[in-house]
Amino acid sequence: MDIKRVALDAVNETIVMTVVHMDYKGQVAKRINEKMPLATVKGFRKGAVPKDLVEKQYGKAIKQEEVQKVVDLALERFVQSERLNLLGTPLAKLNENFSWDAEELVFEYEIGLVPTFEIDLDAKNNIVKYIVSADDKLIEGQVTRIQKQFGTPITQEAVEAESDITGTFSNEAEGINNTTTIALSIFKDKDTADKFIGKKVGDVVTINTKGLFEDDHQLMDYLKVGHDNVHGLEIDIDFTIEAINRAELAELNQELFDKLFGSGTVASLEELKAKIKEDAESQFAQQADQKLLGDVTEFLIENTKFDLPAEFLKKWLQTVGEKQLSPAEAEVEYARSEKGLRFQLIEGKALSQNDIKITFEDLKSFTTKNIRQQMAQFGQTNPTDEEVQGIVARVLANQDEVKRLSDQVVAEKLLELFKEKANPTTKKVTYEQFIAASYGE
Repeated sequence: MDIKRVALDAVNETIVMTVVHMDYKGQVAKRINEKMPLATVKGFRKGAVPKDLVEKQYGKAIKQEEVQKVVDLALERFVQSERLNLLGTPLAKLNENFSWDAEELVFEYEIGLVPTFEIDLDAKNNIVKYIVSADDKLIEGQVTRIQKQFGTPITQEAVEAESDITGTFSNEAEGINNTTTIALSIFKDKDTADKFIGKKVGDVVTINTKGLFEDDHQLMDYLKVGHDNVHGLEIDIDFTIEAINRAELAELNQELFDKLFGSGTVASLEELKAKIKEDAESQFAQQADQKLLGDVTEFLIENTKFDLPAEFLKKWLQTVGEKQLSPAEAEVEYARSEKGLRFQLIEGKALSQNDIKITFEDLKSFTTKNIRQQMAQFGQTNPTDEEVQGIVARVLANQDEVKRLSDQVVAEKLLELFKEKANPTTKKVTYEQFIAASYGE
């Protein structure tokens, strides 16, 4: 058999395989001999059919099966021996002039190659690493929320200025149907808040979304509207009142502090505020890291140029799913997934270019840390190593979990790499400023 690669461009090639009689005749003959005792042809007893008739009846199908086995195995070994880094899998090219009776059987396979490129993490950029602080307004608001949460709810007949109102925002046409609890202070305009005063359970208040809150992004929280839809949204929504309460605020005492953070951890209002600030800024730091990772990713995708075997991948996408796609459907799917594919290639290059490897010990350490954090959230602050490692072993026995956690370990390592190499500008902001920056405003 003769196998060769024909380069079309940097990322597209054809593998040409020429199969001759010697490559398959022995296996075909063996299969014919095995078939003879079982062959049935009218006019002959079973097992007594002449060989030429057996070959005539079954030979073509057996030849095709055996040739395909030879081709599949040779193709697999050739890809391995050539160390081809493929995108997708080889696609057989149709040849209208192909004949199984030819002396030489020529098979051609299209392949798409991973492009060769380098990434420049040191390139000039406008990436910002945010350091997010919890300001006094946020901390005071959280103290009040804690007092309400642990306070005593007092049912009210009608809405008053300080009421907490539970109900459902709805707009059938826009698919909005979200149950939440609100305070009248959330509304930007006093006239909107005044519409609720005096209302009772079962009443419906209709308000408009335009300028409803100080920040349109709050529509995402209270109405569960997607970010792409919140800006300039101007529709009427109904709020159906389901419960009205006034919270008798919990006293800020040691009993409450211990309930929140464990015995003796916090002993005063000042320490409570310090703890709120510490916990909030820890969460903000995680969010800021995710933004940094996303911003560097976007920068690299936009600034790392390489060609993809686009036409090959569109044809390949038609064949790989449970349901075959039409050319138009494959075009749409490729457009949807191209950016993700580019990032996967950039991610892999960033790891290899900087000699970063993900080991089982990395995965085990990351999982152990996650398990301890989760156990602490449920009050198990001092589990034994044996307990933790037992859970870790069960988690890592699940292949889906291993994949999910491996992706998180990769993201963590990339984040550290980007912090070191991308030289982002550091900027201190409040959480409100960070939210505005996160959504491009």
